[in-house]
Amino acid sequence: MSLAVVTMLFASCEDSKKKEAEAQAQAEQMRMEREKDSLMKVEADNQAKMAEMEANSIAAKAMGNADLSTLVSALQAADMAQTLKGEGEYTVFAPTNDAFANLPKGKLDELMKPENKAKLQELLKYHVVSGKWTSADLMAKIKEANNKFEVTTMDGENITLSEKNGKVMVKDAKGNNASVTSDQMDASNGVVYTVDKVLMPTTKI
Repeated sequence: MSLAVVTMLFASCEDSKKKEAEAQAQAEQMRMEREKDSLMKVEADNQAKMAEMEANSIAAKAMGNADLSTLVSALQAADMAQTLKGEGEYTVFAPTNDAFANLPKGKLDELMKPENKAKLQELLKYHVVSGKWTSADLMAKIKEANNKFEVTTMDGENITLSEKNGKVMVKDAKGNNASVTSDQMDASNGVVYTVDKVLMPTTKI
């Protein structure tokens, strides 16, 4: 009799332990599933935010502007379109199609060749400044600098901004002046202005 009772108690104890282990395993599985769902939701949210940012990026704004189709082609040839889709804050002085058309005959075609990608990148980077400079910011800085505000481009060379008859002017390293011909176009990663000339750095392009 005693042996039977002991056996029953032992079996009951083992059964309880088994049930407890099963309950713990089930709870752990549920926790892991909740954690996985949470991570998937975070990832989905991040992807949605990234997609929204890219849809409103500088590159997207340029692609949606018929006057900047030549610039878009140049950015793609230089493998720089993705840079202007990504995170960061940039101010871009974007030459219009007419500005590119005024380059010496054959110059753009030459730059678009694969073997000249580095030169094309250099030229395009000369039109990009780090940071988001609104119209109000530019005018304030130009005024503070006595109408001669120098900024460093992604190319490492400077451009000089000034104001003339209410318009922002951009002077390149070779002394050529371009006019800003549009209001600021706000993007998720900066701001874009169109200019009527292609800005030229000191290096031979």
